[in-house]
Amino acid sequence: MVVVGAGLSGIGAGYRLQTECPERSYVILEARDAIGGTWDLFRYPGVRSDSDMFTLGYAFRPWREAKSIADGDTIRDYIRSTAEQFRIEEKIRFRTRVVAADWSSEQACWTVTVEQSVADAADADAADAAVERRTLTCDFLYSCTGYYDYASGYTPDFPGVADYQGTVVHPQFWPEDLDYAGKRVVIIGSGATAVTLVPSMVRDAEHVTMLQRSPSWIGAVPGRDKLADQLRAVLPPRVAHRIIRAKNIAFTIGVYQFCRRRPAAARKMLTKLANRFLKDEQMVREHFTPTYNPWEQRLCAAPDADFFRAIRGGKADVVTDHIEAFMPEGIRLVSGKVLEADVVVTATGLRLLALGGIAPSVDGVEVPLAKQFVWRGAMVTGIPNFAVCIGYTNASWTLRGDLTSRLVCKVLNHMKARGYSSVVPVPDGTLRERPLLDLSSGYIQRSIQEFPRSGHRSPWRVRQNYILDAATTMRTDLDRTLRPTRREKAGVSS
Repeated sequence: MVVVGAGLSGIGAGYRLQTECPERSYVILEARDAIGGTWDLFRYPGVRSDSDMFTLGYAFRPWREAKSIADGDTIRDYIRSTAEQFRIEEKIRFRTRVVAADWSSEQACWTVTVEQSVADAADADAADAAVERRTLTCDFLYSCTGYYDYASGYTPDFPGVADYQGTVVHPQFWPEDLDYAGKRVVIIGSGATAVTLVPSMVRDAEHVTMLQRSPSWIGAVPGRDKLADQLRAVLPPRVAHRIIRAKNIAFTIGVYQFCRRRPAAARKMLTKLANRFLKDEQMVREHFTPTYNPWEQRLCAAPDADFFRAIRGGKADVVTDHIEAFMPEGIRLVSGKVLEADVVVTATGLRLLALGGIAPSVDGVEVPLAKQFVWRGAMVTGIPNFAVCIGYTNASWTLRGDLTSRLVCKVLNHMKARGYSSVVPVPDGTLRERPLLDLSSGYIQRSIQEFPRSGHRSPWRVRQNYILDAATTMRTDLDRTLRPTRREKAGVSS
């Protein structure tokens, strides 16, 4: 078994494999030199979860920290300590990037091609020069790479940016030595990253301006769960964790369903909350009332209303306008206004990358991912013995990540019990295509056409409802939609 990626999903997969399929050997291949995935990559000021840690954390390892919304360092330490506690770290091969994977129908196995750095990662020049290409084989391949492109973020082509005399930085590649103390900062963007950066940078900067083309919905959430504190004070950790987790799952899904089914009421509620914190109805109408409905794009979270407090404090403001061009001293807007800035942060979004850039092939022929469908949010048509971890867009990533890993283990055990060398999902009838991620956000719309599709009905519909998935995923009839190949037919000795 090969797992690709040692982030939140990959470590969770390792735990499930060694507890539910203990007779199987597995290895985790990690392109970088550290555990943590996204939480090790992103180092910009204030980076944090936008989901509560009782659901973003693992079901098998209760979250015990004080804050419900945790910072990036704390999350990274949690993932690392989980890998250490369950000895998953021993299964990880670092600086090992998967560049190709080909399934052999005759041999019933994957040949995985990797590029492995043999130099000290601290020596960048040596690392580039000392990369060995190797292959390894496995029975089953599981992609836990997420869907972000780690190599590049999204930055539009801004006119005149070469003339700008200040510093331009993308949050995904934050310089460790960036000094913005006492400086004027403009953050371009209005998504979760920008909403996180404003209250963090305003502590040291002279002034911070968030420049947005259009508003995003922002909701204030408690940074600490008071009910969780009360329950953890009187109940055993695991019992308290289950209750808190169930409560938070129900609340998150309830808010999402309310927003999608009663958009007018949701708009009114979020507008009222913004007015409550900002006490400026004109500002809220101009800068915090989007044209789209809540949860047509992901709702931005402001723990303890930190973003709104930064605006009210006077050291931060929001400008809604379009960029005409960069100038030596800052940014000129279409309205004619000039925003002077010493530092410009392009929080303009991320790029998506299907399967971490792996282009799987079967018998030497590349599988066209965009023409495939996803079964149970996990396996992909046309690709035998392959699974992918795809988290929820409206809830914690880990919720479906853990469901998928448990389903993969069920499939592996099913194959062993029946003597199958491979299984591949096959639609039982015609499917109507739906996008894999059903959000109108720009970062999704730019790249979603490169991903496999969701179908219009179960088990091909990639739902955004953990409660329904939790009730059905592990009860699925594997023989109904998984086409098997027995070992003797695959040319593999029993």
